[in-house]
Amino acid sequence: MKTLKAMSLLVILSLACATAYPQTKDLGLGAFENDQSPILMAVDAGLISRQPDNPYLMLVLYLASKDPGPSITVDRNDIVMVANGQEYHMPSVEELRKNYQGEIRDIGFYRRLGKEGIVSSWIRLYKFQTKSDFFPPLTRRAPLAVNEGSMAGPIGFMSKCYFKNPGLAKGDSFLIRVHDKKNPDLTGEITVTIK
Repeated sequence: MKTLKAMSLLVILSLACATAYPQTKDLGLGAFENDQSPILMAVDAGLISRQPDNPYLMLVLYLASKDPGPSITVDRNDIVMVANGQEYHMPSVEELRKNYQGEIRDIGFYRRLGKEGIVSSWIRLYKFQTKSDFFPPLTRRAPLAVNEGSMAGPIGFMSKCYFKNPGLAKGDSFLIRVHDKKNPDLTGEITVTIK
């Protein structure tokens, strides 16, 4: 009888943990998704897997509202990377351009990487704005630099994100966390593992 009670308690605890913590799915090729929180998230970190020693880590972040009702706005300062127990915010565009001259190379290299993993996620069901970006390249046809991304209904937000490399290496994991500008209860988080 004690064994049955202990087994029942373990099942209840595992179910509680499964609903309390968001689930990240590894899609392969450096892509990850989480479709369990109010802000749907997908990350293409294929470039980080290829160049984990870059001074700034570039990933492509896809965000969308799980609820088709109210719109969600995420400020660039509300997107953080949590690595080794510490939070890191994205640098400003000016800081990145002053300290790092690899943006054009990153974009060119990223375009040649496989996208099969990321397109197999929930993003195929949404339309993403392409005329705005947190880190637009220095080109004539570059999208507009923005400080926040909005999403509502079937329209999502996609942008390149850069974070200063805190000394990550292959095999390490980090968390990307976001929340709505007006309602901090609308959140999303996703775990990325460098492979």
